[in-house]
Amino acid sequence: MVEAEDLQSLKTIALLGGCRGPIRLSSQSLGNVLGISPQTASRRLIALERQQFVARTMKPDGQYVAVTREGEQILKREYADYVRIFNPDQKKYTLTGTVISGLGEGRYYMSIPHYKEQFGGCLGFEPFPGTLNIRLDPASVEVRKHLDHAGWIEIPGFTADERTFGGASVIPCRIGGYRCAIVVPSRTHYPEDIIEVIAGCELRKALNLNDNDTIEVEITHD
Repeated sequence: MVEAEDLQSLKTIALLGGCRGPIRLSSQSLGNVLGISPQTASRRLIALERQQFVARTMKPDGQYVAVTREGEQILKREYADYVRIFNPDQKKYTLTGTVISGLGEGRYYMSIPHYKEQFGGCLGFEPFPGTLNIRLDPASVEVRKHLDHAGWIEIPGFTADERTFGGASVIPCRIGGYRCAIVVPSRTHYPEDIIEVIAGCELRKALNLNDNDTIEVEITHD
């Protein structure tokens, strides 16, 4: 749970340009914007850095601060809450694309017990050991960008058998009436037109899908 004062400070840094890269920001200037003392502002920066929400570097001309990926995720979750409050009807997205073959990595990762437990706990189904890979059409690529502000669930990484496994983000969806979820591994950088979907069954067999078949993914968040 992010403390309210940390969230306020993080938002202020983002509004000053911190999501676009490092900005020169002293404790004095941050304190002036927030209406707090430089000492309190310094403590908040230290707290944000400790939580890995910002990165700080010192240069000859002063302190530079940038919002990290983790910090952006916090702000996006906050934004999604406000979208649900003020735009209650904007809850449904539909992505259209074609089925493609994957590299088989999804089958391996979805067979790891700790991953299966975490996904099952937050999604309500135990994922089938494999993923359905979909190449989005150009219009859906633009829709996909709006999902950055939707209700993603963070799956933390872990260490097992002296190996470190990265985390992931998931968002529930439906395909042909089946409960599914789009999964984005934190360590993988897919092209923006590719998504991976997990489900409690093998979707290819359940929906009789082959490569190049057109498919719709419906995302509805509460």
